[in-house]
Amino acid sequence: EKEEKLFNRGIKCLSLFFIDEVSHYRQYDEDGNEVLGDFGKIFEEEYTDALNQYTNLFYSPYVKYLNSIDVHDTHKGYFSIDKKTNRVVNSVEKRGVCDDISAYDLILKNKERLLSFDEPTRFIFSHSALREGWDNPNVFQICTLTETRGEDDKRQKVGRGLRIAVDQSGNRVRDYKYNVLTVVANESYKDFAENLQKGFTKDGYK
Repeated sequence: EKEEKLFNRGIKCLSLFFIDEVSHYRQYDEDGNEVLGDFGKIFEEEYTDALNQYTNLFYSPYVKYLNSIDVHDTHKGYFSIDKKTNRVVNSVEKRGVCDDISAYDLILKNKERLLSFDEPTRFIFSHSALREGWDNPNVFQICTLTETRGEDDKRQKVGRGLRIAVDQSGNRVRDYKYNVLTVVANESYKDFAENLQKGFTKDGYK
């Protein structure tokens, strides 16, 4: 529903998942081929179920847009790579380039393409987005499937969604009703969120 509201305003909606282990999203079979981990499988199952329910109730330009996207194409992983084994690793273990050069170019370099409705990627799973300097103005949902190390870490993660949105024409959309960040977090964010809101209020923000 939130994505449809943004779609109707010409704004591409992105969702960012922070995970604790790369293997939860991506693994390798006996032949060395990449396969989805539990998080990837669960995402595709839940996404397909939600899509079927939503598209059976409504038909609109937004639903037509949804029906044009394959579930396998609408999510990508952005992780570091072990140059010796050419396999993805947790960024805390090794630091390198992204696992998939196409995903690297899309997520880190081709921001205009990522923000276009012609690009099917809308959900990004990451273990190292903060370390790689990733930034995008249209992150409207952040889900933390990992424990954070402290307030600074929480602030950095939430900060990925505190940007002024950009529409399909490349213009900033400054209307506050569209610039709303939803954070799906664990209990450790409760006090942090309350203090953050108090800080915004103190500084004169609603």
